[in-house]
Amino acid sequence: MRTIVFGAMTALAFGATAVSAQDYPSREIQGIIQWGAGGSTDTVMRSVTPHAEEVLGGTVVMQNMTGAVGAIALNYVADAEADGYTVLMGAENPMLYRTMGLGERDYSEFVPINLLARGTPILVAGPDAPYSTYAELMAYIAEHPGEVRFGSTGPGGLPSVITAMMQSVEGELDVIFVPYDGDGPALTALQGGAIDVMPAVLGAAIENIRAGTMKPLAIFDTERNERLPDVATAVEGNEGYSTYLPWGPFFGVFVHEGTPDEAVTALTAAYAQAAEAEDFRALMDTRGFTMMNISGDEAREFLAAWQSTTAWLMQEAGLAVNNPADLGIPRPGE
Repeated sequence: MRTIVFGAMTALAFGATAVSAQDYPSREIQGIIQWGAGGSTDTVMRSVTPHAEEVLGGTVVMQNMTGAVGAIALNYVADAEADGYTVLMGAENPMLYRTMGLGERDYSEFVPINLLARGTPILVAGPDAPYSTYAELMAYIAEHPGEVRFGSTGPGGLPSVITAMMQSVEGELDVIFVPYDGDGPALTALQGGAIDVMPAVLGAAIENIRAGTMKPLAIFDTERNERLPDVATAVEGNEGYSTYLPWGPFFGVFVHEGTPDEAVTALTAAYAQAAEAEDFRALMDTRGFTMMNISGDEAREFLAAWQSTTAWLMQEAGLAVNNPADLGIPRPGE
């Protein structure tokens, strides 16, 4: 009799699991955004996710969880149950955590649901800055050591990578670095005069550039951007940048390894379709982002290549805490 009851209970449990998987999502999904409100990652995720909700037939409740260059959000999702109901909405920063000594985890512990888009870095200044080009900024820094205030979002963030790139090409910059918790607050500070210069992603700065509340100094790419065709590239300012460019941040949706295949499949399909929504693509184009919309092995290969390039850039600039070679991160091209 006990065997019969156990068998019945097992069948019921198996049936419940099957129904749960088939009905995913059966409750609200928690979307954890690595950065603060108003920044690039926040803008991308709040634009694409409503379209994914329509495909899923469920609700994704988004929450900004800031701190530790995104590590608090990543650890929160990594420590949550891998059931598909806690999703990480992040940027590139975790791929530098081990190199920068910020943590032992990166996206290798996650399934890339979708790498949605990538951005182009740009160096911007306040509208009243006494320099309007990259060359003028370099000359001003040389003539006014320790005076120019650079916005920063901490080690491993876009500003730190671009700054490392600049110092690798130009030599040590005698400037003051002022930290902020995300590019949204930093760009607000730039417009208010609290800082002078900010390396940012084009998508987060372009509307302010068009409004005249900040001015572009250089596009960090190998070719001029059609959205700001009059702005010179960093390579035009110094050919040394061609070693590192093109380079840029990216935005993606992830779940922890071990998430049921049914949830991964549903989320992947939902975000792939959402990324094709006309208004989302139009927003990405307007904001200066380049669409990617990749998942699976293609996304994993992109992540590995990005980590290799950036980790070794930080190492060569003397900013890495841990040697990428000791972490098993190959040099680009190896």
